Amino acid sequence: MSRIGKAPIAVPSGVKVEMKPGNVIIVTGPKGSLTKTFPERLGIAEQDGTITVSRPDDSNSMRALHGLSRTLLANMVQGVQGGYTKSLEINGVGYRVAKVGENLVFQVGYSHPVQVNPPQGIAFAVEGTNRVHVTGIDKQLVGQVAANIRFIRKPEPYKGKGIRYAGEKVRMKAGKAGKVGGKKK
Repeated sequence: MSRIGKAPIAVPSGVKVEMKPGNVIIVTGPKGSLTKTFPERLGIAEQDGTITVSRPDDSNSMRALHGLSRTLLANMVQGVQGGYTKSLEINGVGYRVAKVGENLVFQVGYSHPVQVNPPQGIAFAVEGTNRVHVTGIDKQLVGQVAANIRFIRKPEPYKGKGIRYAGEKVRMKAGKAGKVGGKKK
C-alpha cells in the first residue's frame, strides 16, 4: 500500500469539502474555491473531519494514481486555507522589476521591457526592485507562473545574471582558461 496514499487528510475548520457524482471534488475555504475531477475508480470518502483515498486493486496504474490523487487533494485543502507563495530573485547590473497595476514589467537586458500579466487567481508582489512573490491558492498554477517568469531570463552559469528562485543555487563555471593566467606566448 502506498504510504502517501493511505495517509488521511485532515480538514481544518473553515474548509468545506463537497463531493459530487463522478468523483468531482469542490474544496472551499477562506481564500477561495478549487474544483478537480479525480479518477472514478478511486474511492474518496470524508468522515469525522478527515478525507481518505482508497484504490480498488494493486495494479501499477492504480498504485500511481492513489498517491497522486491524495497529494493533489491535500494541496487543494492547504491552498484554500493558507495559499501558496513562490519567490524569485533578479540578479544582474541594471536588471529590475516594477509592478504596474496588476502586471509586472521586467528590465532584464533585452532591448525592450518584458511585461507579465497575472492569470486568474494569481497575485504578484514586488519587494524592492529585485524580488517578486507569486501567490495563489492553486499550487500547480503558482509554480507554472513562477517557472514562466524564470524562463524570461534564466540564470546563466558564468556571472549568475538572470531570474532565479529564492534560495536556488546556480553552479558557476570558470571562464576562459586563457583569461586567468594572462597572455600566452
